Amino acid sequence: MLDEYVRMRESKELRQQVNTIINETQGSVDSALRSLTAIVSRSPSLCTPTFIDSAAEQMRSNYLLRQLVVNSTDGNVLCSAYGKGFKYSTITPTMTMPTGPQEMTIVRIQDSEQPLIKVSLKVRPGREVSAFVPINVQMLVQQSNAIRGAIMTRYALTSGLAILEFGDPDAYYNSPNRERDFLFVEQVAQNVPIKLSAAVLMDVVRAEYADLKIGFTIVACLASGVFLWLCIQYVRRSQVPTFDLERAIQAGELKPRYQPVIDLQTGQIAGCEVLIRWEKPNGEIISPGAFIEYAELSGLAIPMTLSLMEQVRDDLEDLCARHPHLKISINLFERHFRDGAIVEDVKAIFSGTAVRYSQLVFEITERQPLSNMEGVNAVIEDLRKLGSKVALDDAGTGHSNLAYIQKLGIDIVKIDRVFVELIRHRNVPVPVVDALIGMATELNTEIIAEGVETEEQALYLRAKGIRQAQGFLFAPALPIDSYIALAERMNNEEVKLIDDFDDDLVVFDDDDDDDEEDVA
Repeated sequence: MLDEYVRMRESKELRQQVNTIINETQGSVDSALRSLTAIVSRSPSLCTPTFIDSAAEQMRSNYLLRQLVVNSTDGNVLCSAYGKGFKYSTITPTMTMPTGPQEMTIVRIQDSEQPLIKVSLKVRPGREVSAFVPINVQMLVQQSNAIRGAIMTRYALTSGLAILEFGDPDAYYNSPNRERDFLFVEQVAQNVPIKLSAAVLMDVVRAEYADLKIGFTIVACLASGVFLWLCIQYVRRSQVPTFDLERAIQAGELKPRYQPVIDLQTGQIAGCEVLIRWEKPNGEIISPGAFIEYAELSGLAIPMTLSLMEQVRDDLEDLCARHPHLKISINLFERHFRDGAIVEDVKAIFSGTAVRYSQLVFEITERQPLSNMEGVNAVIEDLRKLGSKVALDDAGTGHSNLAYIQKLGIDIVKIDRVFVELIRHRNVPVPVVDALIGMATELNTEIIAEGVETEEQALYLRAKGIRQAQGFLFAPALPIDSYIALAERMNNEEVKLIDDFDDDLVVFDDDDDDDEEDVA
């Protein structure tokens, strides 16, 4: 911010200096034209005593005039107002002035390194009166470019031909970072085909603002300290547990919950999706929405998933042995697909246990978009080789791309709750849901409906051939004891979840830690 302030202020200052100098050049030319007009009007004859006297009077009254001569159009001097044997050489072509018939040439007179502007006025065929004035008075007086701190000052014609240069122009024009390292201003004279360019090093300019920079730095440090303190206080008072998450994973405070997946045709439990809750020692339970995104961005999602799989193995090993058809869905995140480590972790955790690889379903959860599709394909292929299945979670929402179903060889499509919510009545078509079901059916992919909350939704989905669904209509995410009790009861008894369209739902009561949960 300070650099932008310095650049803006100093650019304005530099432009003012350049405008002042280029205006003086314009003034020199204007004064030369006035003197020429006065001489010609008073003495139409050339090189006569009257003409010489009139020229001498103009030189006395106009301090900018260095010489007045009558010369032929081929450059020969016929007479001069000051001195004899006056000679000069041209260094630029002759140019017509924008304001009239006058002409201008940049010349250099003998015994002088400073160029002059020769302004000529034709008075008769083959004859012209010329006045010689400096490009800039300050340069003649100060013997410098007259621009404070400039590393380069350059006079040139508007065509680009250089007339006079000060400093080191190559340092500017050969710099690869000119816009960043320099302040640069270029200005063209109003009625003279001359432009002035100047460049100043930003480091030189910054040095003049050292005290201000120190002050800004102190203020910024104080403001940052106050802001940081406020942020820490906010985090401490909020429910955002980011600073404590790594410790919680190591302490085993992140516990699995099991949401049953129901077979809509038989009413039995087909499996579960493993969800996660943070159970603090004080009994507080934090939902995953408060920490999942941070866990994924920070990389803690990987150890969190490993801890979760180990707990799932210990919780469900006996149940899976008794009911080999039950499936267990575990969410994977974008970082799991960056290398093949997750496949080795699955082998290390479930190998040699009663939980078969064929009972595992790994859901692709895309809170962050999948970046390396080649690596994703490799991980999915290795998981399928184990006998596990891969599901696309929240199909059609967020980053989830329906093209993944075929591109990645997806086995199961999970229809997101936002689409299920569109179902209002069992007999009213929902084109979006029907299209998703039709597409998955065409690709020979299994379908699971998420977020089923009403009987009408369940009946509609069952009528469309959907076999599996999950949602609060059936059960929320349950602790392990409640889930095992429900799975044993529903899979060992002849229970029909939906018998006829008008039957009431069967309700099971399960007591867990003195809390009564109703599971339909």
